[in-house]
Amino acid sequence: MKVCRFAPFLLTAALLTACSTPSTDRSAGPPSAATDSSDAPPLAPMDTTAASATNVHSDTLKAVRTRHLFSSPSAPDLFQLVLRGDSLLGGEATFTITAADGTVIFREALSSADLEASMVYEMNKPDATRQEREAFLRRRMGEFFAPKNFHQPAIDPKATYQPGTVDRVVWDDLRKRNGTVSFQYLVGKEDGRRIAWSPLRRQVVRIGGFGG
Repeated sequence: MKVCRFAPFLLTAALLTACSTPSTDRSAGPPSAATDSSDAPPLAPMDTTAASATNVHSDTLKAVRTRHLFSSPSAPDLFQLVLRGDSLLGGEATFTITAADGTVIFREALSSADLEASMVYEMNKPDATRQEREAFLRRRMGEFFAPKNFHQPAIDPKATYQPGTVDRVVWDDLRKRNGTVSFQYLVGKEDGRRIAWSPLRRQVVRIGGFGG
């Protein structure tokens, strides 16, 4: 009988206590963002055949970013090269181009070895120390988006078509457009690549090579 008599009182007290307790979800603010979070949009699935071997949760070792006109004549795209992994010489770099609306229009995985290989042309001795290799890799990444690697128009009107890249129809269309921009970068020792945004295909295409 005592249980029945005091149950309503206990229920009322419990309800008052619950109402007076602040909600953790409501009172907690959003998590603090990284300093450059506005320049680091979520990564899209890879659009190359090379599979990524780097854990997405591994630490970022070095990141370089720049903005440059590319897919739009008025709004610059964000170019990023982010190296992740357990060490500079054993990591994997992700090269992405993100349009002004946040869409990742290009993505490619490059290993540390891909970025380091061209060091052989600067060496004046048989071997390089680990410190020398790491210094070269940092410098190589720092120069990846140098102004000299961007060209306008994307294809010189007098250029000769290179078979094995984009198809001739797209290449001819780009050659007629003066406002297009190309970007070139080196993979390994000799694989010089030139890419551009194709208004005809509405995607990034490889338009040729250099070096080698």
